[in-house]
Amino acid sequence: MTGPTDRSVSGTAPLTIVLVGPCASGKSTLAHELEEAGIAVRICGQEHSSIRDFWRKMNPDVLVALSIDLPTLRSRRNEEWPETLFAMQQRRLESAFACADLVIDTSRESPQ
Repeated sequence: MTGPTDRSVSGTAPLTIVLVGPCASGKSTLAHELEEAGIAVRICGQEHSSIRDFWRKMNPDVLVALSIDLPTLRSRRNEEWPETLFAMQQRRLESAFACADLVIDTSRESPQ
């Protein structure tokens, strides 16, 4: 049996899984866990780019968007995290979230 990123049996390249999300949503944590499980994944810094569809440049086969609410972001990063910065990141992620194959709200999730 093959996993979702293993297309080598059919002679094609593995899937390209790309993660997007605002700061502190768990992109690095999820990428680390997936890599530990042998699944290749890439993180896109879409939340830092004013290019609306920067994530497309990574040519994802699977786009995973992680969401988070502002109170959780503040608890993970900094209680003084500006609401304006959070709102800007949300705008920069709109295209990715609209096209995502999977959206996961990590606000109430543990890393596991």
